[in-house]
Amino acid sequence: MPKFFFHKNDISRGQVQLFGEDEKHIKTVLRAREGEEITLCDGEGMDYQCRIASLERGVLLDILSQEVCETEPKTKITLYQGLPKADKMELIIQKCVELGVSRIVPVDMARCVMKLDAKKEGNKIKRWYGVSESAAKQSKRMIVPEISGVMKYKAAIEEAKTADLAIVPYEAAETLDGVTGMELTRRLIQGLNPGQKCAVFIGPEGGFETQEVEYDMEHGAKAITLGKRILRTETAGLTTLSILMYHLECESHKL
Repeated sequence: MPKFFFHKNDISRGQVQLFGEDEKHIKTVLRAREGEEITLCDGEGMDYQCRIASLERGVLLDILSQEVCETEPKTKITLYQGLPKADKMELIIQKCVELGVSRIVPVDMARCVMKLDAKKEGNKIKRWYGVSESAAKQSKRMIVPEISGVMKYKAAIEEAKTADLAIVPYEAAETLDGVTGMELTRRLIQGLNPGQKCAVFIGPEGGFETQEVEYDMEHGAKAITLGKRILRTETAGLTTLSILMYHLECESHKL
């Protein structure tokens, strides 16, 4: 059964009451019954095992126990995603949240086709956050990863300076000075340790401008290759996240 998020300030006398979309999902999708158990998360690292006490008004839950959530990655990964066309951003958000990303920042890059005005951006962010929340529930995350407002490329580069590692998967990476193919990719990823921060830059459908990658590298980021094939924007981020998470899980288990 998926996890549901709530504010721990809503706890009253050992009970919590859910309304709205969560109530609808529990009653009509899961078809839950009184006496069944579900898990709540406070978004701050604690899981609450609960039993359904009543379905008459909302969903009334008795809290049975609580424990620290162990599903959250120790490494904070921020995805700086070049704005893609159509609904691709929703797929990217859904899958990256499942994989363990901490934050997703839509970035306005030189070759981005999609342009959002203030009104459209607000509506998109609200919808994208809903996708993030749904994916976090399904994958039993401890938090709902943040979906930031659209950021300009240079501002994103500046922000990423705080990361321990910033990488830029780039199809023409091996044409740049200092990039030594898959060996560099392997060495950089293997050098990332649990508890550190990582920034990943992914270009839009048209890819990065060479000047963007060079600017990135001048400010501390590392251009890497993901192999000989050119990946779509929605594939590149998922591939990079998958590689990072596999490495970090192995490190956490000392494999």
